[in-house]
Amino acid sequence: MSPRVLPTVLALALIGGLAAAAPANATESHERPIRLLGEKIVPNSLQFQGTLVGGLSSIDYDSRTGGYALICDDRSAINPARFYTATFPVTAKGVGDVTITGTDPLLRPDGTPYPPLTQNDPSKPQNEQTVDPEELRIDPWSGGYYWSQEGERTGTTLIDPSIREARRDGKYVRDLPIPANEKMTPTAGPRQNLVLEGITFTGFGSLLASEVEGPLLQDGPEPTTTTGALSRITLQSRFGPVLAQFAYPQEPLFAAPVPSTAFATTGVSSMLAVDQADPTKFLMMERSFSTGVGNKVRVYEIDTKGATNVLNVKSLADAKHVKPVKKRFLFDAADLGLSTVDNIEGMTWGPKLPNGERSLVLVSDNNFSPTQVTQFFALAVPSERL
Repeated sequence: MSPRVLPTVLALALIGGLAAAAPANATESHERPIRLLGEKIVPNSLQFQGTLVGGLSSIDYDSRTGGYALICDDRSAINPARFYTATFPVTAKGVGDVTITGTDPLLRPDGTPYPPLTQNDPSKPQNEQTVDPEELRIDPWSGGYYWSQEGERTGTTLIDPSIREARRDGKYVRDLPIPANEKMTPTAGPRQNLVLEGITFTGFGSLLASEVEGPLLQDGPEPTTTTGALSRITLQSRFGPVLAQFAYPQEPLFAAPVPSTAFATTGVSSMLAVDQADPTKFLMMERSFSTGVGNKVRVYEIDTKGATNVLNVKSLADAKHVKPVKKRFLFDAADLGLSTVDNIEGMTWGPKLPNGERSLVLVSDNNFSPTQVTQFFALAVPSERL
């Protein structure tokens, strides 16, 4: 079968079966627990090849090397927007020391680094303007990188989010198309800093799924402590064409900030295909923060089978007959025995464990703050949990 035909076949299988849909809900599992294998904290002052290591917003396991690729969400304010590679052993006995092995800047089409927001030139094409990097995945076909960035909505500055392909040295290859409803307009599209946080390959690398961190402006308000929200998952061919969108039911904000007027936020910070053979099941990380309370990070398994294709639904706020994806609770980071639960933003499947369990590796983004940490940790996930 031609590789360009495969994404369409998989998408039809994914979109089909509407009659089997069930109301979205989050149910707790009572099977063998997901358990902590170990954790490592990387010093906030760590320097590597003239860059400050931090702001690590995603992690992906590289089966070719046994190492990991990590994107940094520095908007070229400290050093040029960049990614890192690293190694650390993950075994049934724990997690070993983290060694940063490489870094390269993410480059514009003209071969130069992206400018900081303060030096952005709005007369330039959008793929040459400032970026807000969030997630990076290794292409299972080529070994190159696909990475997402959130764009900008500040005053009159409107920069669309994007998913871009880069070579392993950071050189620009192309932009993938994004749905029209995810582009920034004065009255619609993504909210500032609640855009493309999660991307993942599926369908043996023939498909790319992405998630908007929070509800689009036209899809209703953000979650509160009493109500959740609907955000959107997009499925597209690795070659570009957008195939479908699904509504994802986000949880309510876990706690009100203290004081009540202080900052609080919640949304999807990462997504990960459960199995490359099944383009319908994903892990979704919901990461929340409330001033005076702290962080809450929970991971859910979802299934898109039977969910409504909302690609052409203008507003989820008014769509009474939309069936969201099915959703099942997996774990809360607070229950894992970590030394701290910080701003966890990235997750990837790591190496298989000798007993057949899968390792799930996660990383936190320290926001380049002296009061936060860059934390790597790994979990053992029993096969029956997924």
